[in-house]
This record gives sequence, structure tokens and C-alpha cells, in this order.
Amino acid sequence: MQQTIANATLPDAVKRPSFDRSQLKPKWVHLGFGAFHRAHQGLFMSDLANQQHTDWGLCEISLIGGEEQIKKLRAQEHCYTVVEKGAHETQVRISGSVCESLHPALDGIETILNKLANPEVAIVSMTITEKGYCADASGHLDQQNPSIAHDLATPEQPKSAIGYIVQALKMRKDAGVKPFTVLSCDNIQGNGEVVAQVVLDYAKVLDGELATWIEKNVTFPCTMVDRIVPAMTTDSYQQVTELLGGVTDPCSIVCEPFRQWVVEDRFVAGRPEWEKVGAQLVEDVVPFEEMKLRMLNGSHSFLAYLGYLGGYETIAQSVANDDYRQAAKALMLKEQVPTLSVQGVDLNAYADSLLERFANPNLHHRTWQIAMDGSQKLPQRMLKSVQFHLAKGQDFSCLALAIAGWMRYVSGVDEKDQPIEVADPMAAELRAICDKAGLNVAVVSRLLGVEAIFPKELAANKTFISAIELAYQSVLELGAKGAVAQLVKSL
Repeated sequence: MQQTIANATLPDAVKRPSFDRSQLKPKWVHLGFGAFHRAHQGLFMSDLANQQHTDWGLCEISLIGGEEQIKKLRAQEHCYTVVEKGAHETQVRISGSVCESLHPALDGIETILNKLANPEVAIVSMTITEKGYCADASGHLDQQNPSIAHDLATPEQPKSAIGYIVQALKMRKDAGVKPFTVLSCDNIQGNGEVVAQVVLDYAKVLDGELATWIEKNVTFPCTMVDRIVPAMTTDSYQQVTELLGGVTDPCSIVCEPFRQWVVEDRFVAGRPEWEKVGAQLVEDVVPFEEMKLRMLNGSHSFLAYLGYLGGYETIAQSVANDDYRQAAKALMLKEQVPTLSVQGVDLNAYADSLLERFANPNLHHRTWQIAMDGSQKLPQRMLKSVQFHLAKGQDFSCLALAIAGWMRYVSGVDEKDQPIEVADPMAAELRAICDKAGLNVAVVSRLLGVEAIFPKELAANKTFISAIELAYQSVLELGAKGAVAQLVKSL
């Protein structure tokens, strides 16, 4: 028998599940078995089972890609390794909360739909990234999206997460079974509201009665999730193998020790007691969500675009540059904090804790990874804050430089004339705009004309245009490092 983490003798320092995994029932289905989910929701559930010996188990489903990983997960009896690397200490844990896994290529679409329609399933959650919601710039369902167009034409053979969810809810309605809760765990502002809107839009196209039933009976809680989980590399897999005493785990992940989960407490069919293991169950998630999206994610994006252009491979390297660190802190405290409504949180201390987390030398969180999908992220991380400051006639020079850094980054060529692999659903369109305009300030107005990213009223605002042009020109003339240094001097 091949040795896996499920059957091997592991070093004593490795913390293994203390509960009877055979008692787990797949009452919680998750769409998107990615690294973040493994480090976050999956581990919360494993910790709860260790503490309470609950029967709440996870069924993992990957809809797009991930077929080989599901095979590997099954080969090790659905266990996987979580390595929490702090600046001074490393902890190795085996998560045992997953008890089942499915993939359309391995098990068929019907099997997945039947699982979602099973009365024992109480929660269907997801980490499918912003583009997985298939929403347009207005927040409504993008019916022109190829996967959505396919699903609306053949709803019983869905491809998208939205298509699967609506079809499964239809099956439950038709069978007289009460619905499940739909729980988004993606970094999207108002994520519960976003998924509710696209689900209802989709259902209305198919069946008005179904849409009404969903609106009356299904809940879509908002959540805020936080944990830094870098993409795995050959080196990080090797480190995991060494920590496991020579046993390999292709499903392992490495992350920081910090984690946070704020959940709106609205569940139609029950939920695990996540609050017993550190989750915050609240009435309103939005203030926490805005705090995290603007302070953490906004400064992360600033460090990613300008850090990559400045020659830094990781976020830790970026904040090791004192100019970058000061600029990121100023962005948080001077330009993001005034836009927030969260109460009972020391935001100065929160900013300091974020910079400390970013500086963790043992987390190789690549600037390139954070820079992914910028067209989907800019609106919630930066543009709403810019609109706040424009309305009040206030300075937003840190945000302007971050946006200018993104514009320079999506040109696809770095400051040494080397190609940038821009990972973004709009990469080709953005590159074409940059190629046509060239590396000069004329590109600013053309990129601001992309309505899927920039609202018309913002793109037409002369103060905004001028600020971005000035910041972009400074990046061109001084380079990213020089532009950040100049910004810090002006603060």
C-alpha cells in the first residue's frame, strides 16, 4: 500500500484528527477545492470536529479543472496537510473534515446534482473567485457569459456553479425538500448579495415560480474571510514532505497562522457551531468586509503591482522597502479608513498587524499571484474609496498610484522590457489597449473607458483623470520604486 498521510506513521509534532472520521456525514457541500478553502473553511470544520466530535462533514466538488487533485485527495482518504508558518514558529496539522469528493469528469453531472439535491445537505458554499459568479458590471447575471448561455439552454447539464445551484434547488423544490443555504466565501463585497442576485436572475429566466420560491426560502449569508495562503511551489511541496517525515501530500497547503471568518448568521437548515473555534457570527458582515477588502486587499494590490514592477517577487520583499511600507500604511490609514463604518475595531492596530503579516519572511506570497484578476478586484478594493474622496474633495494620491501601477502592469511588459504574464479574464483586451496607446500617458483615458471596470461617471471625472495621469507619468519617468518614494515624500 502506498504511504499517504492517512496511513503513514508521521512525526510526533504533526497534529492529526482526534475524532472518528467514519461518523462524518457530507452535510456541507463546497464548490471549489482550492488552496484558500483548504486553509480556511476546511480547517475550521476539522477544528470543530476535534473539539465537539460533530458529524458535520464536507463534500468537496471541483467543477472546473482540479480533476487530478480530486483523485489525489481520494487516494489519501480525503485528508490533507495544513502548514501554518509564522515568522518564528511552524505548525503542521492534518485536516480531516472532508469525507467525500466529486468531479463532473469523474462522477458525472447527474451525480453532483443528486448530491446537491440530497435532503441531508444543509449548506452549499463556494470559493470560485470573482469571475465564477458570472456577473456583469451592474451586478446582474451576465447572460452572454458562455457557461451561462450554455446552462440556460441546457439547465439539466450545467457547467457553471450558478447553473448547478439553481438546478439543484429546482430538484429540491420539485421533490418537496426544503432548500440549502448558499454561502459565498469569496473576497467579494456583499458576496451573499452578489450570489443571490445572479441566482435569482438565472432562475427568473428559466422559471418565475422557481425564482419566487428561492427568494422566499433560500438564504444567502454574507461572509468575510481572511488568511494569507500563497500558491504552492515545488519548494513548498518539498518543505511539506520534509515536515511529514518523507511522506508526500499533493493536496497540502502552506499559510500564515492568522485566520478570520465573519459570518452573517442566516441559515435555513442549520449550521455547525463555527463560533466555538473562532468564527464571528454577526448580524451585519458588510462593515468587516469593507475593512478587509479596502485595508488588506487594497494595500495588497498596491504592493503587488508596484512591487512586481519594482522587481520584488514577494509581498514580504515589497514591504521590506521602507517607502513601500510607509505608502501601504498611508493608503490604509489616510485613504481607506475614512471610508469605513466598522465599529469596535482599533484600525491603527489592524493596519500595523497587516503590515506585520505581509512582512512574514516564511510566506513566499508572490506579487504576481496577488496581481491576478485585477480587472475584477479594482472596483471593490479601490474605486469605491476613490469615489468617496472625490465627493468630499479629499486627496487619494496613494490609491491613484495603485491604479496607475495596475495600468502599467497590464501593459504586459515590465520596466526591464521583459514580458509579464498578466493573469486576468480581460488580459487580451487590456493588452490591446496598451499596445495601441503605447507606454505613455495617453493610455490612461483609454483604460478608463473600459466600462466593465470603471463606472462612466468616474471615468469622466476630470479630477480623477488628472490624478491617474499624474501618477502614471511618475511611474513612467521614475519607475515604480521612484514613484513610491516620491509619493512618500509628498505625504
